[in-house]
Amino acid sequence: MTKPTVFIVDDDEQVRKALSLLMESVGLNTESYASAQEYLDRFDVDKPGCLILDVRMPGISGLDLQARLAAERIHPAIIIITGHGDVPMAVRAVTAGAVDFIEKPFNNQSMLDTVHKAIERDAIQRGESSRIQDIEARYNDLTPREKEVLQFVIEGKRNKNIAAEMNISQSTVEAHRSRVMEKMAAETLSDLMRMALTLKLIK
Repeated sequence: MTKPTVFIVDDDEQVRKALSLLMESVGLNTESYASAQEYLDRFDVDKPGCLILDVRMPGISGLDLQARLAAERIHPAIIIITGHGDVPMAVRAVTAGAVDFIEKPFNNQSMLDTVHKAIERDAIQRGESSRIQDIEARYNDLTPREKEVLQFVIEGKRNKNIAAEMNISQSTVEAHRSRVMEKMAAETLSDLMRMALTLKLIK
């Protein structure tokens, strides 16, 4: 697995250097950017870690960058850093999903604790994203007829009723149902229902 990176985005060079030295002192990889656009130009959705993001910057603001990243399939967990007086903006950012906000000048240990929490959250989110992608891939591998049978199954209909609605034999329904379970890697009906919930197939 790729080692997580702490991405630092701040237009203040001294802040970038201080944060980089702090992170590297505990063995964390870092990448520093002087602007949100510079970060976006090199953004890699598959690169794990956390993003330490200043609220106020020339050009794209920290909140604007956060909003742009929200449109991605997944992105590093975000920590907002802010100068005094930016707290209401930072609170908005946390409400929008940031892990935390930390006022400048920051306490080194508090920052490290928050970074480790953010990296842990990022790992959990990436694990969940990977799980959902796997389920979606399995579902997309079903034939149209198998998807139809799956929909009837999660609606709680019995095989004989599915057969009548689809105008096929009950044994054919059972064969389709068996293939659905196999392709979806579902050992039980409960497993299948949980996957259907993940796929939002259950209205």
